[in-house]
Order: sequence, then structure tokens, then C-alpha cells
Amino acid sequence: MEKSIYSRVLLKLSGETLKGARDLGYEADACRFAAERIRAILDAGVELAVVVGAGNLWRGGAAGADMNRVDADKMGMLATAMNALAIKNCCNAVGIPVLLQCAIPTGGFLPEYDRETAIKAMESGKLVVFAGGTGNPFFTTDTASVLRALETECDAVFKATKVDGVYSADPKKFPEATRYGELSFDEAIARRLKVMDASAFSLCRDHELPIVVFDFFTADLERVLAGDTACGTIVS
Repeated sequence: MEKSIYSRVLLKLSGETLKGARDLGYEADACRFAAERIRAILDAGVELAVVVGAGNLWRGGAAGADMNRVDADKMGMLATAMNALAIKNCCNAVGIPVLLQCAIPTGGFLPEYDRETAIKAMESGKLVVFAGGTGNPFFTTDTASVLRALETECDAVFKATKVDGVYSADPKKFPEATRYGELSFDEAIARRLKVMDASAFSLCRDHELPIVVFDFFTADLERVLAGDTACGTIVS
């Protein structure tokens, strides 16, 4: 078994991970699969936190021009809280203890974010799931992921996708696109590669926090954790 080069990781999951073949909502098999992949990371001895998006429930842009951006983003934050509860239940079902924390007050539905409590939970072997984004509009869950990773002293942000790394162009549209094994932050900027949104990417670059982009559905997680660039792209 290859040893992980990371001790503590923040995993950014898209909400779409939970919907499977459905257009919206949740699919039991997809949720169970996500829980098993999370368990594989924990079983490798890696302390783990998750930030989940809300794309399976809500996309503010779909509401059209009549929707105020601030309210749309608030709806998205609430949707991430629903997804956090879904992840808790599917992970509990496979034996993973979970601590939920939310950036926005929820009146007792979810505990509020507390950095020290989150770190202690990860050290004890619990999965920590952060909901509510940053708690502010105009920031994506990419930015929330990087913020929480920095606050909880993670070694890297793992961005779970449907492709095996960062490409020079969309590999589904352009089969000749080049896949990168390793990139510097400056190279990613110069080549205009959309690794994360600009705010999140800048935070990673400024604080030298590596980003690992990998295929959540097919990658050999043991090799990804060992830093094998054949299984994903490391931006550092």
C-alpha cells in the first residue's frame, strides 16, 4: 500500500455527486458511492473535511434576471446545508462518524462553524462537513473550500471532478487536449486554465496551498493520496 503524502485534506465535492443520473435531488446509489469513496480516504489514515456544493438542488443563474443575486446565493447556502445532512446520513450508514458545521446560523439544525472543534474532530478520526459556504453572498463553494482548508491547516484541497486532472481544453469536446500532471500556479494563470474560480485560486497561490484535481469516480485514491500525477493534476 502506498503511503499518503497528505496528513489532512479538504475535499471539495460538487452537489452533482449526490444526484447520480437524476436531473435534481439525490440518488441512493450515488450517495452510497460517495460515502464509500470518503471512507477509502479516511481508511488511508488521512484526516478529512468536506465542503459540498449545491448544484443538485439549486443554481442561482437558473432563476433568471428577476432573482436578486444576494437572495439566490442565500438559497444556495441553505441547499448546501441540506447536502451536508445527506452526506452525514450516507456516511453514518457505512460507519463513518460525522461532525457537521455551518457558516450560517440555522436555529439548531446544524452546529455553527468553530475552527478548534473542527480540528479536534478531524484529529479524532471524524469526518467534518462544512456547510453554508463562506456565509456570505458572491463567494462560491470553491472559495469556501480554500478558506476552511487554510483555517483548519489542511495540507491540500482535493477538487473532485469527472475528469482525471486539468487539461488544456475540455477533453470531452477536444480529444487532442493536453493533460497536465503538475502545474505551478503561475503556469495555470498564464495558460488561462480554469482550475478553480479566481478568488479561490488566488487564496491557494498566496498561501501556497496545493490543489489536487482528480476524477472522484474512477481514480485510484491510494495513488492520488500518494501524489501520483498519473491519477490527477497537482497545482502548487
